[in-house]
Amino acid sequence: MLRRSENEIKIVLTRPLSLNGEVEVDYKAPNLIHRILSLFKNVRPGSDLTHFKLPPQFNVPKSHLQCYGETVYCNGSDMLRRCNQADNSLDRFMSVVAWSISTLRPLVFGVAPYNPILGETHHVSRATLNVLLEQISHHPPVSALHATDEEHNIELVWCHQCAPNFNGAWVETEVRGKRQLKLLSRGETYEMNSPNLLIKFLPLPGVDWTGNVTISCKENGLEAELRYGPKSFFGLRGSHRSVKGKVYETATKRTLFQLNGHWDRTVTAKDNNSGKSRVIYNAEEVFSGMKTPVVNDLKGVRSTESAAVWSELSEAIMSQNWEKAKEAKNAVEGKQREVLRERELKGTPWVPQHFSVTCTKDGGWECSPIQQWVPPAPIILPLS
Repeated sequence: MLRRSENEIKIVLTRPLSLNGEVEVDYKAPNLIHRILSLFKNVRPGSDLTHFKLPPQFNVPKSHLQCYGETVYCNGSDMLRRCNQADNSLDRFMSVVAWSISTLRPLVFGVAPYNPILGETHHVSRATLNVLLEQISHHPPVSALHATDEEHNIELVWCHQCAPNFNGAWVETEVRGKRQLKLLSRGETYEMNSPNLLIKFLPLPGVDWTGNVTISCKENGLEAELRYGPKSFFGLRGSHRSVKGKVYETATKRTLFQLNGHWDRTVTAKDNNSGKSRVIYNAEEVFSGMKTPVVNDLKGVRSTESAAVWSELSEAIMSQNWEKAKEAKNAVEGKQREVLRERELKGTPWVPQHFSVTCTKDGGWECSPIQQWVPPAPIILPLS
């Protein structure tokens, strides 16, 4: 934790989620059944949960922006750089598929990150990779990400809108929007979507990623289809955290590889011609040795930085001071409502600082970064 005396900016950074979903602090939460019943009191089947607010006992000490960012800059092995290393286009495509799988993180049932406030940012660097996120809309919640590695000619642009829906025994959050991975020196752009998040209350509580993901690259004429699957409703069938799919040629639809495995273990690719299989993704490599970000330049940290905005709440959660946590969370959300009222009174529209935003005809969101390259961040990820 760091504090700057002149403006009293406090920074609280917590370690990334591990392979088993552990969070920064082992605090005693309310009884599981009590949690579920308390959630059911305020929601009904078919409810839109976009505006639903969790008490701090249900939060992990970090923002959704930080969680998104960690999937890019927190990896034991640098799978992103590998995407641009192979000379063969098929090998590069397989590396992109593996990297896409690596962006999934195990979550813990009953707890969730904070909902970012409008204009909140998260800016972290790992070596030459600079990552910047901004919350470009609060209602609906939309997050944008821009990451660049000028030395290795890589650019990432994401725009995510989470749309949760309560269905009685479960909540399914559709993650709308697309991700773009650009290998600039190759002239290749890979587009992909994200799986949905499924939170089950009954009969067996749990949380998992589910749904279909498509990865495509027009420049090399290749596509991949991935299916993420949880267990069945009663938990008796299906494979936990499974991923299956194929890689094929866009024009001919000819399958080149069959994919099979688990995103928290290994995923293999079987060559349709030779019948040989090889491991393209190993979760232990991704999750081992992950470091906690540290502040490198305190004066350069923005007041909108996630680790600053939520510092009092994160500190209270880690010390298990729930009364202080409630006050801290109410203070952040209350200030956001006050700023919104002032803006409405003045008739001043809010404009994102780092992205230009457009809304599509079907109600979706698209964003473009204002800067060509993300500058180095005041928060860095230690490499050793």
